[in-house]
Amino acid sequence: MSQLVEYERRGAVAHLTLNAPGSLNALSDAMLAALKGRLEALAEESAVKAVVLKGAGKAFCAGHDLKEMQAARTAEDGGAGYFADLFARCSEVMQLIPALPQPVIAEVHGIATAAGCQLVASCDMAVAAEGTRFGVNGVNIGLFCSTPMVALTRNVPRKVAFEMLTTGEFIEAARAREVGLVNRVVPAAELSAEAARLAETVAAKLSVAVKIGKRAFYEQLPLTLAEAYDHTAAVMVENMLHRDTNEGICAFIEKRKPDWA
Repeated sequence: MSQLVEYERRGAVAHLTLNAPGSLNALSDAMLAALKGRLEALAEESAVKAVVLKGAGKAFCAGHDLKEMQAARTAEDGGAGYFADLFARCSEVMQLIPALPQPVIAEVHGIATAAGCQLVASCDMAVAAEGTRFGVNGVNIGLFCSTPMVALTRNVPRKVAFEMLTTGEFIEAARAREVGLVNRVVPAAELSAEAARLAETVAAKLSVAVKIGKRAFYEQLPLTLAEAYDHTAAVMVENMLHRDTNEGICAFIEKRKPDWA
């Protein structure tokens, strides 16, 4: 029996696949629970140095499951309790990604819409296939993408985000790269190889340094300039005192490969 979020380990890289192609990998209650479980488990897997997240079938992710959401309207409160719980659960899953010690790379094809676009924006990096379309298009059906907006506005310029949110128009992969939503755009036939190549490059670095650096990257973002320098200076001291960092610097000076434990 197939799982909603499939897991495959290739060396030091974990590959997660949203596996509900019939619904364009919509973030149903079950999908959110499965993704949360996978991410929480990855946080404990020290042998995994990087993660690739992709979708099965024709699309990366089409956002929330609208049929499931509409069914909740039959409750006595008109669905208010369910909707509050749903958006809280989705927000929790999105926040697990930057909190992971490993960098997470979205491998995107087809479409990434609404909460699916939010998922891309929540990942640390993204590689997209040519022709992929991105949108926060809830406004087209009367639902402003307010929670997807949080991740989107932390990736792209303010006016670009506002235009996407208020017009519901899609942007193509090339434009997504131009505005900072994705890192790389490649032909569809090369997508998986390129995402894996990026993940393997990251996975080959000293994992403790990447872990320390990823944590500091997100910690310093909301700080003032002076606070950010104070914080990251302390982080660099922590990094410098690590045994493998000392070995890496010695190896560089001595022109040899580091003997990292």
